[in-house]
Amino acid sequence: MKSKIITIAITLAAGIFLGWLFFHPSSDKEEKHDHATEVAQGTIWTCSMHPQIRMEKPGKCPICGMNLIPLSQGGTTSTDPDAIHLSREAAQLANVLTTVVAKQKPVKEIRLYGKVQADERLFQSQTAHIPGRIERLYVNFTGEKVAKGQVLAAIYSPELITAQQELLETAKTKQSQPELYEASQEKLRQWKLTDDQIAKIESSGVVQNNFEVVSNTSGTVTARRVNDGDHVSQGTVLYDVADLSKVWVMFDAYESDLQFLHTGEKISFTLQAFPGNDFSGKLIFIDPVIDPVTRVAKVRVETGNQSGKLKPEMFATGIVSTTLKEYQDNLVIPKAAVLWTGKRSVVYVKQPGDEPVFKLREVGLGPMLGDSYVITDGLTEGEEIVTSGTFSVDAAAQLEGKPSMMNDSAAARMLSKRQ
Repeated sequence: MKSKIITIAITLAAGIFLGWLFFHPSSDKEEKHDHATEVAQGTIWTCSMHPQIRMEKPGKCPICGMNLIPLSQGGTTSTDPDAIHLSREAAQLANVLTTVVAKQKPVKEIRLYGKVQADERLFQSQTAHIPGRIERLYVNFTGEKVAKGQVLAAIYSPELITAQQELLETAKTKQSQPELYEASQEKLRQWKLTDDQIAKIESSGVVQNNFEVVSNTSGTVTARRVNDGDHVSQGTVLYDVADLSKVWVMFDAYESDLQFLHTGEKISFTLQAFPGNDFSGKLIFIDPVIDPVTRVAKVRVETGNQSGKLKPEMFATGIVSTTLKEYQDNLVIPKAAVLWTGKRSVVYVKQPGDEPVFKLREVGLGPMLGDSYVITDGLTEGEEIVTSGTFSVDAAAQLEGKPSMMNDSAAARMLSKRQ
């Protein structure tokens, strides 16, 4: 009986010990479990382009396939409830870089596109001053170069033959009837015969059957309008000749750029036909009328072309660099720092200290200067702003329900209360 009592007591003691062993958690296991939970809760992984994606481990975004970036939600928090606190590792993986805001010379670079054209003021039409028939064309094709005084064509004109005969007859009685003699000479002058030609006809006493048309300018034939054997009347255009020693480069300027263009400015331009070669000229004229279809105005640049390299219809790309004097004292920041929603423009300003803490701030934008913006208000010189990884910082702000590109301060606070 005594042995049974001892056996029951030993069994009861063993049961109590095993129960304590299984149901009482050890301090080591509890500490290890809490640390893992803290790590899991402290870091999430998100997509910089799709901040609604939230993962507990690294990987790819299921929407766009981009690498997920870590976003710290635990640990140290900023004293400012609207600021975004990133861990150093998260900022480094998201390639978040900052730049100190400073004043710069506001130089706006305007890029223009256009074509080379002949100078309209140097066009000349070579006309027939007498009616008749084209006996011979001495210039036979478009593009041929001609010199001033060069013979272009020969015209047979019965009217001219009659006028020459009248000159010879009146020359015999010019002493007694000088009026008739002067009238016959004037008739030939109306047909653009020179005094030397008239004197030659009178001295030789021979009537010329063909009248030579000579060029009144030097240049390049841009159009031939008659053929051998054609009948022409007085004033008929035989050739169009353009002097290409000076040419125009006509650029298209959008109406938003016209305020920055001024006559007299120097424009440098390049041509597709001559890569690597730089040309320049002065802006001479800005069209006062906007084309209603293309919404551009023509901008004219004049340049010399003694070498003949610049040919009409060549494509040209021009660059105008103009200093915006009215913005001399304004700050200039990189274009990559600005998030523009259509209604407002915002940047992320780094808060004082060594930790990567950023806060959204709305700014006023002036003109765009290529890869930068003029700032009219919202920033002060010496502040530090995010210029790379801006979308990643904004994604973190959206995840935490703080002011971001899509949410202003009031909307962010309401969203935070709902969460």
